[in-house]
Parts: sequence; structure tokens; C-alpha cells
Amino acid sequence: MEIGKKVRKERLKSNLKQYQLAKKANISNTYLSDIETGRTIPSLKTLKKLAEVLAVDCSIFLE
Repeated sequence: MEIGKKVRKERLKSNLKQYQLAKKANISNTYLSDIETGRTIPSLKTLKKLAEVLAVDCSIFLE
């Protein structure tokens, strides 16, 4: 599964809207959308921020 699909899956599990996760992770909504749709690959720093907000281990996105 792609990183973006995993991010989206975890976001939905957390009952967060895209804009909510983006705000909490201090990234733009457009950037998060691009990650989730596979248009861009996030940096490890961004993945760590997303994992922190979603309360999951960062490695979950890389498996």
C-alpha cells in the first residue's frame, strides 16, 4: 500500500478531516491532499509529524 493511502487510512481511523490533520501537523491542506493521493512523497520529518498527531508509530507508513 502506498504511503499516502496509509496516511489517509490512519486519518480516517482518527476521525479527522484533511484540514484538521494538516493544521495539527503544521502543513498545508494542499500538501496533505497531495500526499494522500500519491502526487508527492512526504519527507521523513513530515511523516513523523503526521504519525505524532495520529498517535501511531512512523514505521506504520513505511511497511
